[in-house]
Amino acid sequence: MKNFQQNLLVILALALCGLCAWQWYEQTIQREEITTLNGIVYQKNADIQNDTNSIATLSHQVEQMDLRITGIKSAAATNELLVAEQKRGISKLQFENLGLTNEITQYKQAVDTLSAKLKDAYADLGKQNAAITNLVAQRDDFVKKYNDEVKDRNDVVAKYNDLVSQVQKQPGGQK
Repeated sequence: MKNFQQNLLVILALALCGLCAWQWYEQTIQREEITTLNGIVYQKNADIQNDTNSIATLSHQVEQMDLRITGIKSAAATNELLVAEQKRGISKLQFENLGLTNEITQYKQAVDTLSAKLKDAYADLGKQNAAITNLVAQRDDFVKKYNDEVKDRNDVVAKYNDLVSQVQKQPGGQK
């Protein structure tokens, strides 16, 4: 009977060693996957930061163009007042007014173009946020599965330890 218990103990010890080795292997694979996912999240965050910086630059340019447009509009208003006051220079001022109007149209087109680009950039940010949210959800699911697996294995080890303590408590179970 002693040989059987000793053999059983050796077999259980070897099985536990095998289980531990298999668990270490699985944990190594899971850690590599987590590292890969963290790298992807880092890259997405860097992309978002770059897009945010681009948006800030474009916003600053739009503000500068708004200031220019305001200045041009005030100059056009001043020119119109001078046209009313000065009858002899009317043709010259009308020519300048036409040039300024064309310039304002060009600025409006530039503002419209920049607005379209900003809308595209905001849409891209929304897509990136959705992708990051999806990636974080996948990572959370993976970590939950990993934690559940570790809990199951810890339960197996606890049962094994209880079994060993029961065997040791039995008469003739320990030398």
